[in-house]
Amino acid sequence: MDSRIVVIIPAFNEENAVGKVVKAIPKDWVEEIVVVNNNSTDRTRQAAEREGALVLDQPIKGYGNACLKGIEFVKAKKEKVDIVVFLDADYSDYPEQLPDVVNPILDDGVDLVIGSRALGQREGGSMTFPQVFGNWLATRLIKLFYGYKFTDLGPFRAIRWERLMELEMKDKTFGWTVEMQVKAAKLKMKCTEVPMAYRNRIGKSKVSGTVYGTIMAGYKILYTIFKYL
Repeated sequence: MDSRIVVIIPAFNEENAVGKVVKAIPKDWVEEIVVVNNNSTDRTRQAAEREGALVLDQPIKGYGNACLKGIEFVKAKKEKVDIVVFLDADYSDYPEQLPDVVNPILDDGVDLVIGSRALGQREGGSMTFPQVFGNWLATRLIKLFYGYKFTDLGPFRAIRWERLMELEMKDKTFGWTVEMQVKAAKLKMKCTEVPMAYRNRIGKSKVSGTVYGTIMAGYKILYTIFKYL
């Protein structure tokens, strides 16, 4: 593998899942696996380190905050990274599919690849109705206002490092994924999607598993879509 690939995994109280995620990543494809411990109160750090991940601490809660912490780390590396992969810590995605997410960048000159759960096989119950509807609505609004067709805001994604820097990501919470897609569309980046298998996560979701989380995520996603018009 000539390209230097770093995986960033934001993790909040995922001691039962994050180790499985790290272990399942094809190690011959990546240079480093960075787990960002987002103010966990369990043994997330130990579980990730046990499988060989580098663990960073981000005490300020928020999915975007954790991702931004990972980006800061990559930016400080002496040697240039080519591709960054983002992946959740709950073991709902299949980390073994990392080559599928990365290959369009390596082979076809794509800038941003979204792993689409809508195009792949989903295990029953792995996505709630608000999640499915929210993705449907958000992606149609992106097509309507920005002219880019996506089917999902899936967290499993890969992006060229230099293009990620151009996006100047800001969101600190629920709007992270949609901010990336909206900004990529505004900058006319070459984007594509690949089908992703998806299963029921280990443990309860901190977002879709609560009414508050579902409402706040929906609000933030819609706010972000209109914010960059």
